[in-house]
Amino acid sequence: MRAIAAAALLLLAAAPAGATPMDEAKLQGLDKITARVSTIEAPVGQPVAFGALEITVRACDKRPPEEPPESAAYLEIVERKVNEEPKTVFSGWMFASSPAVSALEHPVYDIWVLDCMSASTAESGTSQ
Repeated sequence: MRAIAAAALLLLAAAPAGATPMDEAKLQGLDKITARVSTIEAPVGQPVAFGALEITVRACDKRPPEEPPESAAYLEIVERKVNEEPKTVFSGWMFASSPAVSALEHPVYDIWVLDCMSASTAESGTSQ
């Protein structure tokens, strides 16, 4: 219970200043073996699969339009292989404007944050 409280404090402390919490993260994933790039829409708190990875967005914050653009997501990424224990390969904040600052280091997959959205925005206008 103490670890959960500490993690919640870390989430609050690391969010971009003046950021608005959003309901969903828009991520992009690269499978380095097949060279396929996929867009992943991940609701906060619900795990989504990308290859052997299970990605859970714990928080997704976006600055208001009058400030310099920035979206940041707190991600927990677990690799699940057949006949092996699940292994956490990433846990931390990723920033859309600076993906190299806090990147997933994995031999097969790359994941990065594109944007944070509210559920109403995602439903009404993401077709481009």
